[in-house]
Amino acid sequence: MDGYVVDSCHVPGFHRISGDGALVEYASESFCQIIKKDRSSVEGRSYIDLISPHDQNQFRSKLIEAAKSGRSVTMQYRLLSGNRAILVRDILTPFYSDGAIKCDSVLVECSEREDMSFLEENIKLGFVKYTCEKQPRVTYINQAMIEMLRIPPKAEGELDYLEFYKGNIFLMLPIEERRKFSMYLNRVYSAGIPLSGEATFLRFDGKRIRLFGWVSKCINERGEEEFQSVCMDVTHLYREKKKSENKRYLKALSDVYDKIFEYNTSTNTVKCIYSNNSPTFKWLENLPIEMEEATEKWIRETVSSDDKPVVREFFRSFMDKRLVFPDDKPPQIIYRAKSSSGEYKSYKGLFLKMDEDISLYCCSLYGSKEEIEHLKDENIQLQSLVMSFTEGIAAFEIFPEGSVMPLYSSENVHEFFGYSEKEWLELMKKKTPIEEFVSSSEASYSAIMNLLKDGEAEFSYFDNNTLKERQIKAICSDKTPNGRSSRFVMLYNVDGDGESDEPVLKESGKVSIRTFGYFDVFVGTRPIAFSYKKSKELLALLVDRRGGYLTSEEAISVLWEDESSNSVTLSRYRKVALRLKNTLEEYGVGHIIESVDGKRRIVKENVDCDFYNYLEGRDKESFKGAYLSNYSWAETTLGELVSQG
Repeated sequence: MDGYVVDSCHVPGFHRISGDGALVEYASESFCQIIKKDRSSVEGRSYIDLISPHDQNQFRSKLIEAAKSGRSVTMQYRLLSGNRAILVRDILTPFYSDGAIKCDSVLVECSEREDMSFLEENIKLGFVKYTCEKQPRVTYINQAMIEMLRIPPKAEGELDYLEFYKGNIFLMLPIEERRKFSMYLNRVYSAGIPLSGEATFLRFDGKRIRLFGWVSKCINERGEEEFQSVCMDVTHLYREKKKSENKRYLKALSDVYDKIFEYNTSTNTVKCIYSNNSPTFKWLENLPIEMEEATEKWIRETVSSDDKPVVREFFRSFMDKRLVFPDDKPPQIIYRAKSSSGEYKSYKGLFLKMDEDISLYCCSLYGSKEEIEHLKDENIQLQSLVMSFTEGIAAFEIFPEGSVMPLYSSENVHEFFGYSEKEWLELMKKKTPIEEFVSSSEASYSAIMNLLKDGEAEFSYFDNNTLKERQIKAICSDKTPNGRSSRFVMLYNVDGDGESDEPVLKESGKVSIRTFGYFDVFVGTRPIAFSYKKSKELLALLVDRRGGYLTSEEAISVLWEDESSNSVTLSRYRKVALRLKNTLEEYGVGHIIESVDGKRRIVKENVDCDFYNYLEGRDKESFKGAYLSNYSWAETTLGELVSQG
C-alpha cells in the first residue's frame, strides 16, 4: 500500500506491555483477532494471563533478559485463543519511557506461516526516537535501523551522514512519501495511541525499501513529547504482494490493449508480456532484450516511413526521461505500423508507470468502429478512460439475471465497493446478486444502478491512500446487446488537490464550536473544511447531545431518518464516523471525540462552544433565536432555548 494502514496484514500481532507486571498498555486490532478478545478486555490486563500456564515462566525469563540487555529477544510460546492454545513466535523490543521499562511485541501465529525465516533470532528490528516538531529531529536510532538504511560510518574528511539524516527524519523518505508520513504522524499525535503501517524509505545508496512498523507518542525522561518507532524490513513481502497485484492489473489491461511491453529502466531492457498471439512479437515475448536495440528493431521493421521520426523521438524521450506527462496523464502517441497480416494500420500507444523502474507500453488498433470491429465496444471506451489517469480500475461480469461476478480490482476500487481485498477475492469465485454486491458500497444501490445504466456518475469517496475525502468520477463501460459482458468501472479524481507538499505537523489549537446560526468548527482561527456533509452533521449531533453518549442506532435514526438500522446503514454509519475521526485528526483535534464500544460523545471540556457557554450562564447574549440552522432535527433543542429565553 502507498498509504499507512492501521493493523497491516503483513505482521498481524502488535501490542505493548509495560512494567514488571507486563500490563498490556496497547493492543492492535489484529492482535485481538488472534486471541479472539475485544481490546477493552485485553488492555490494562497482565499479558502473562493470556499465555498458556506451561509457558508463563519461560516468558517471564525472556522478559527479564530483554529488560537487562536492552536488546530484542525472540521466543516461541502458546497463547490462549478462545478455547484453544496456538503457537506463536514473538519478538520483544525493550525501551524506557516515562521512567518505566516497556516492550513492543511483534507476534505471528506459527501454524499459519511456513516460512518463518524473517522472524529468526537474527532479525533486524529498527528503533527510532524523534521529536514532535514540524521537521522531526531524530534523538536516537539503533544500529539495526542504521544498517537497514545503509548509512555508512563517518570517514575522515567526509560528511557525517548519520548526523545529516538525524537532522530531519523526512530525509529518510522519498519526496512523494513525506506528506503522507506527516499526516500519519498527525494521527498518532492526536489519537495518543500507537498506529501501525507501511512506508517506503530511501536507503543511503538510493534504493527503496519497504518498512512495516509502529509509531507511538511518548513522554521521554526529560518530560518532553516524542515519537518512537519500531520497524522491520518487509521489502520482500511487499514485492510479492505487488507482483500479485500487477498480475491482476495486467489481466485487466489485456482486455483493453492488443499488446503490452514492459520497459525496465533499472536493467535497461524491454520484453513483450502480452501480444494477443501476434507472430510479429514472438522474438520479444517474455525475453528481456536491450531496450534501445529492441525498440529500434521494432520501429525499423514495422512502423511506416512517415511516422518513424516521431515514434523514435517519443521512445527516445522516454528512455532519456524527458517524456512529458501532460496534466499528469500518461503520454500517448498515434502512428501507423504493419500488422501481423502485413497491412499498415493506425495504432494508439501510451506509457503507464507501474513503479520507479517499470513502465508498460500499451497499444491497440486505433480508428473508427468499422475499422476495429473485432475490438469490444467497452475496450475502445476504456482506452480513453486510461488517458484520464485513473485512480483505480475494477472489472466485473454482469449476468442477464441481475447477478455479478467481480474480476480484477485495484485497492481503492474494491474499498469503494465496500470490500477488503480478501472479501473481494472470495466474491471472484461466485455470482452475487447486484443488490447484495453493492450493499456496502460508498454509494446507494440506486446510484450504482444509475452508473450501470448511464455509464457515469460522481461520488464522494474516502481515499485510504491519501486519508482524506475526494470527489471522484466513476465511468462504466457499455454493455453488449445480449446483456452479458465484462463491465469495467474506472475511477479518477475530479476535485484536484491544492494542498502543499511540504510535510508539516499540525499545531494544536483551541477548538471553537459555533451552533447559534449555522454550525461551524474552528481550530484557532482556521475553520475545519469538512469534505463530507454527513460527518459534519454527526459532529453537530454529538454537540447537541451535550457530552452524552450517542449510539449507532440513535445516530442512524437522525442521519438517515427514512431508513432503519440494518447491516447496510450500520456500514454506512461506520464510514461516516471514520471520516469524522480522520478529519479531526488531520487538524490535530481528534481528542474532542471519545468513542467507547461503538458509542461516541463530545468531550465538552476540550472545546469552547457558544451553546454550552449559554447553558452555563457565561454568555447569555449570544443566542439570537437561531440554533444549528443547517439541520431540521435541531428544532427540538431550539424550542428549549426559546422557551428558556
